[in-house]
Amino acid sequence: MKELFKRTVYGILFVVLIIGSILISKYLFALLLLVVVLIGTQEMINLRLKSGMQLIDKTLILVNSLLFFTLIGGIALDLIPQKLLSLVLFTLLFPFIHALFSKTYSFTELASIHWPSIFLVSLPAGLLVTFFNQKFVGEIAGSQLIISILTLVWINDIFAYLVGITIGKHRLFERISPKKSWEGSIGGLVFTVAATVLYSHLTGFLSLQAAIIMATIVVVFGSLGDLIESMIKRQAGVKDSGKIIPGHGGILDRFDASFYAVPFIFVYLSLFN
Repeated sequence: MKELFKRTVYGILFVVLIIGSILISKYLFALLLLVVVLIGTQEMINLRLKSGMQLIDKTLILVNSLLFFTLIGGIALDLIPQKLLSLVLFTLLFPFIHALFSKTYSFTELASIHWPSIFLVSLPAGLLVTFFNQKFVGEIAGSQLIISILTLVWINDIFAYLVGITIGKHRLFERISPKKSWEGSIGGLVFTVAATVLYSHLTGFLSLQAAIIMATIVVVFGSLGDLIESMIKRQAGVKDSGKIIPGHGGILDRFDASFYAVPFIFVYLSLFN
C-alpha cells in the first residue's frame, strides 16, 4: 500500500509538471525535454554498459544526443533555420568517427548507445516539440494536441495495468515482460479508443476517424515501446532504467511508450492531416 501511495503521488506530480510546462510555454516544455534527453541518454549509457564509462566518451555521446534534439526542437520552434536540419546526418554518422578515435570501446559498443539514444530519446523528444508548429502537423498543432497524445498514452498505461491485474491470464510476451497480458493490452485499447471517441464528440478537436487512428497508434506502438525498453533492461539485468522518479524508476521508464508512439503519430499527422 505504501508503494502504491508513493507511486500515485509522484505520478500525479509528474503529470502536473509535464502538462504545466506545456500550458505555460512551448519554450519551457522544450527546455524540460532537453533535461529529459540528457537524463535519458545517461540512463541509456548505463543500460548498455555494465561498467562505468570514461568521461570523454560519455560526454561525446551526451553532446551528440543533445545536438540531435536541439536541431529538431530548434527548427520546430523557428529558432534555427530549417536548412540546418541536414546537420542531423552528422549526428547519425558520428558513432563511426567516435569509434575510430576511441581507445576503449569498439564501434559496436558505441553504436549500441549512440543510435538508441537518438532514435528512442532525442528523436521523439524533438518531434514532440514539432507538434507546436503548423508547418509540420497542420492546423491542430499546439498544446492541446500534445496534451491529448500524452493523455492517450497515460490512459492506455493505466487501464492496461488495471485490466491486466484483474483478469489477465494469457501472457503477451512472457520472455520479455512476464507481467503483461493480452487481456491488459486489449483492455487498454478498448478504454483508450472509448476515451478518444468521447473526447472527439465533446470537444470536436479531432475528427472521429483521426481520434480512433491516433488512439490505435498510441496503443500499438506505445505497447511496443514498453516491450522494447523492457527488453533493453532485461539484457542489462536491471528492473528500472534509473531512480530519478520514486515509485516509477527512471526517465526511460516513464517515457518509453510515448517516445516510441510519437514518431508514428508524427508520420500520420504530417501525411494525412
